[in-house]
Amino acid sequence: MLALLRELDGRGVAVEVNRLSGRTPACLFNSFNFDFHRLRRFARHGCRMVHRVDGPIGVYRGFDDGTDRRILEINHELAEVTVFQSHFSLEKHRELGLELRNPVVISNAVDPCIFFPPEARESPAGRKLRVIATSWSDNPNKGAGIFTWLDRNLDWSRYEMTFVGRSGVLFDHIRMVGPVGSDEVADLLRRHDLYVAASRDDPCSNALLEALACGLPAAYLDSGGHPELVGDAGSAFASADELPAVLERLAEELDERRRAISVHSISEVADRFLAVLDLHPAVA
Repeated sequence: MLALLRELDGRGVAVEVNRLSGRTPACLFNSFNFDFHRLRRFARHGCRMVHRVDGPIGVYRGFDDGTDRRILEINHELAEVTVFQSHFSLEKHRELGLELRNPVVISNAVDPCIFFPPEARESPAGRKLRVIATSWSDNPNKGAGIFTWLDRNLDWSRYEMTFVGRSGVLFDHIRMVGPVGSDEVADLLRRHDLYVAASRDDPCSNALLEALACGLPAAYLDSGGHPELVGDAGSAFASADELPAVLERLAEELDERRRAISVHSISEVADRFLAVLDLHPAVA
């Protein structure tokens, strides 16, 4: 959302943050992370209300604490349109009987000033393949079990691997880098060859999008929105023991898979949001 704000600002679109004035023609509110009672007080006829959601939260977290039902109530009371971040997220809500208002799908996008491919890459010939994974969260659904299996079973004479972010487990072979800023994450991604997306039921992984934008083909768990994001720029696995073969296949097809990378630009995503908000580039 920060990248979207910068894009809109660069187009001369006036954006209010956590404020809804009397002349605001449209409001984009996100999930449930806001003061609902305050927003409801200021919502009015003539201001188009658009609700951006992800999840379902209960599926992603692995337990249901009522958050998804609360989001549904907020949506039905305030929203005219709902923006889902992936078709997976939309269909999963429907499976659970959570019908949100007038749904559309708009994928996330990364900041192109930070996440971009390197100008040149070091050939993998004569060296180990460099694999990387990133995660801001140590939620076990982010892939801790898969990384633990890799740490014990991957051929370390053939690969080296880096994990960046928070992890609830320690590794013997995988190099660990703690949480760092976006610029350093991007630099680390550009120094590697392949990315592993091991999160489960992740609706639209920003970490995966960042890796793709930096030119890394992905081995991804066949779950959540991963298949939509990766397309032909990677290969899926259903369990950890399939990963070595998937990595070998991607290593053999590295250039081909890189050429297949296709991510939505922040400009395209901004165009979609402006259309859904029913705005022209002079106001927001």
